Amino acid sequence: MANFAIILAAGKSTRMGSCKTSLPWSEGKTLLTYQIEQWLSVDFTPVVVLGLHNSQKQQDCPSGSLTVINSDANSGKTSSILAGLQNIPPNYEILAISALDQPRKLEIYQKLISAHTTNLPLITAPTYQGKMGHPILFGNEMRSHLQDIHEDTLGLRQIIQKFHLEIHQVEFDNSDILLDINTPEIYQEQLLNLKSPSQTLIDDSGENHK
Repeated sequence: MANFAIILAAGKSTRMGSCKTSLPWSEGKTLLTYQIEQWLSVDFTPVVVLGLHNSQKQQDCPSGSLTVINSDANSGKTSSILAGLQNIPPNYEILAISALDQPRKLEIYQKLISAHTTNLPLITAPTYQGKMGHPILFGNEMRSHLQDIHEDTLGLRQIIQKFHLEIHQVEFDNSDILLDINTPEIYQEQLLNLKSPSQTLIDDSGENHK
């Protein structure tokens, strides 16, 4: 049995103003290659879901990853999750779902995977001060439920709400697991953090920048 990670990369990055797949990130890598290599480092096969507008980025995906083109990406992230699932064999052990704009350090993946393999829950999710973050890991038993998600019924949130009591929550001591890089301002802030590591900035309401 193998482990897989769906990387959602089919969005048009309207708030960013440029395609996130090409954004420079860590160690001379783009955000796309960084994300893929992180998952390869923990022996997960990354399944990168691209849209028609950035389908040429298939050539940038490192060996060992799979790419899927979602021609229906404009209908929402749910369609990309379903497109990724169609390319994952039925007998996987763990499926992770993450997004291109949610880069994580390797130790975050390692801690989540260790917790999942030790406890064998249906779902494993990272949390920080009571807030659930990403990536989220799903056991094989959840595949049929994931295949039934719909954009008009909240997509992946539908699963999280329905199985909330079954989720094994892994507490982290910083807000990195809440990070979404959605705007140029957040991107520039995080580039500075890569050079001088610090916690993700949280506003007074306890929300991370979105």
